Amino acid sequence: MSNGSTPPAPRRRLRGTLLVVVAAVAVVGLGGWLVWRSPGAGGEPPRAGGISGHGTGHRPAGEDGGHGSRGSGPGKGQGSLRGKVVVIDPGHNPHNRDHGREIARQVDIGNSRKECDTTGTSTDDGYAEASFTLDVARRARTLLQKAGAKVVFTQDGDRSYGPCVDKRAAIGNRAHADAALSLHADGSAAGNRGFHVILPARVTAGPADTAAIVKPSRRLGERLADRFHAITGSARSNYIGDGTGLDVRSDLGGLNLSTVPKVFLECGNMRDPKDAAQLTDARWRQKAARGITEGITDFLEH
Repeated sequence: MSNGSTPPAPRRRLRGTLLVVVAAVAVVGLGGWLVWRSPGAGGEPPRAGGISGHGTGHRPAGEDGGHGSRGSGPGKGQGSLRGKVVVIDPGHNPHNRDHGREIARQVDIGNSRKECDTTGTSTDDGYAEASFTLDVARRARTLLQKAGAKVVFTQDGDRSYGPCVDKRAAIGNRAHADAALSLHADGSAAGNRGFHVILPARVTAGPADTAAIVKPSRRLGERLADRFHAITGSARSNYIGDGTGLDVRSDLGGLNLSTVPKVFLECGNMRDPKDAAQLTDARWRQKAARGITEGITDFLEH
């Protein structure tokens, strides 16, 4: 064993050999990179995330958003109704009962004259239709606004009475609504159960002309009935509409005087104990709002 300070000759030769090998690898690597970057040899490097310039890459999970019960398909998320106007007409008014003379005034609905408004019905234990319609309307407004829609109310409990049925139609017309919905609950006999949607008939008389809205209103009503049934679990009416949940009428000023697609939704029968149990349940009313929102969304997106 040597004890001098000069390294043995073989170690110097090994170090020199390694330096030559490293330099050669660097030159070869640089040359390959230059060839790969050349115009005819493979194009640009891939973009971060794997999404090409034509948008064909996979989106991150959940990017499209969507309604909770419907999955996350395109167009179902927040903002899918951006630019759309929805008018919601909460039927009656909690203060109508204090303004009997005012709401009894007759107004022109085209083919006849009817009362300005009515007090509406109630459950046997006193839950008023006007309170029900406002609650569901406000819940639906929140969901529709989350989807990007502009929501206009005909009344929000902020009027002393009404407005009259002709004014309710006029509010939707002035707003150029893409869809309008009047919310109600029925006051039929016990045993009559389920919801139904009222569609406008063809009426052309006086200030009424529904010719342009009959077909789109039917589509709105059909979508609404389908989604309302699916989300709430409520049956279609067993006493109106022959099992379809759809009814056509020509005696409602809110429909006769509308120039935009519009329907009425009778959410159930307040005088039937089983229906009343649903209508008075806040959790069910939230489902009703979801069904309404999804029905309107289906109509506006197709």
